[in-house]
Amino acid sequence: MKIFMDTGSIKDIEALASLGIIDGVTTNPSLMAKEKGEGRDIIREICRIVQGPVSAEVVATDTEGMLREGRELAAIDPHVVVKVPFTKDGVKACHTLAREGTQVNVTLIFSATQALLAAKVGAAYVSPFIGRLDDIATDGMNLIEEIVEIFDNYEFGTEVLVASVRHPIHVVKAARLGADICTCPAAVIESMFKHPLTDLGLAKFLQDYEKAQAALTTAR
Repeated sequence: MKIFMDTGSIKDIEALASLGIIDGVTTNPSLMAKEKGEGRDIIREICRIVQGPVSAEVVATDTEGMLREGRELAAIDPHVVVKVPFTKDGVKACHTLAREGTQVNVTLIFSATQALLAAKVGAAYVSPFIGRLDDIATDGMNLIEEIVEIFDNYEFGTEVLVASVRHPIHVVKAARLGADICTCPAAVIESMFKHPLTDLGLAKFLQDYEKAQAALTTAR
C-alpha cells in the first residue's frame, strides 16, 4: 500500500520524504491556509521534493470554475492531481478533466455509491473520509471494504485513497482490506515508527554493549 502525506508543510514533507517511505502528498484549502507563501509555489516545491502524485484542490463550486482552476493547477507540474469535491458539478468536472488527460482525485466520499459514480467518470483516485464517519458512530473501514470490493468486481482503474486517517490502526486496517493508498498527517506516520518493545530492546542492546566494552577495558 502506498503512503501519502496529508499536509501542506514543506518542512514535514522534507523530513519524511528523505526516508524513502512517502509516495505522494494530498493537500486541501484548509491545510494550505496554514502555510506561508503563495499556494502554487508551495505545490510546485512539494512536487519537486516528492516526485509523485500531489493532490491540489480547487475552491470553485461550479463546474466551469472547477475546470478553470483545475487546468491552472494541472499546469503547475506534471505530478499535480486535481482534487474536486464529490458534487454533481465535481463529477461533471472530473469527467471533462479526465478526458483531457488530467488525473483527478474526487474527495469527500462518504458512500460506496459516490465512489462508484466517481470511478465511472474516470477519477484516478477516490478519497473516502473514514475518520469523519467514525466521528458519527459509523465504521469508516466498512466503507473501504465496500469500495475495494466493487472496484475489484468491475476492474476499475480508480485507486482507493483512504483519507481522514486518525491513527495507525486505520492504516493497518486499510492495508488489510487492500486499499491502494493511505494519506496520513505527519503525526500519524511518525507514530507508525513507535513501539515500546523496540525502544526497550534497543536500550537493552546498548546497555549490554556498554557492559561488554567496560569489561574489555578492565581486562586490559
